[in-house]
Amino acid sequence: MTMQQIEVITSVERRRRWSRAEKERLVAACLEPNASVSEIARSAGIHAGQLFRWRKELCQASPPPARQFIPVEVAALPAPDPVETTLPPRSRKKISVVTIELSRGRRIRVESDVDTEALARIVDIVDRR
Repeated sequence: MTMQQIEVITSVERRRRWSRAEKERLVAACLEPNASVSEIARSAGIHAGQLFRWRKELCQASPPPARQFIPVEVAALPAPDPVETTLPPRSRKKISVVTIELSRGRRIRVESDVDTEALARIVDIVDRR
């Protein structure tokens, strides 16, 4: 016959206090290969969410080290070759969003530079449904 340990809480306070060592032991068991968090939680008499919270608390990385200033020296760059930097002017087209309202309260939002033929096919298919 297998003996099981049972904890009976008789005080008004229903919360159990877990030491850091107990938490670490349970979290370490969860990190084992093929370990089931729900089985470990059930055997400890707690909810699986509590184990996940403990794991998050115990496995948090240490805070990043304090930032330090590093001296920087700014050096002058040689003047760029005018042939290399001359780019053809790009036409800047302002793109806006257009909302198309279909039947039954359906809406389609597209950018103004959308392919109109493709949009017509999409609207036709969506409007039929």
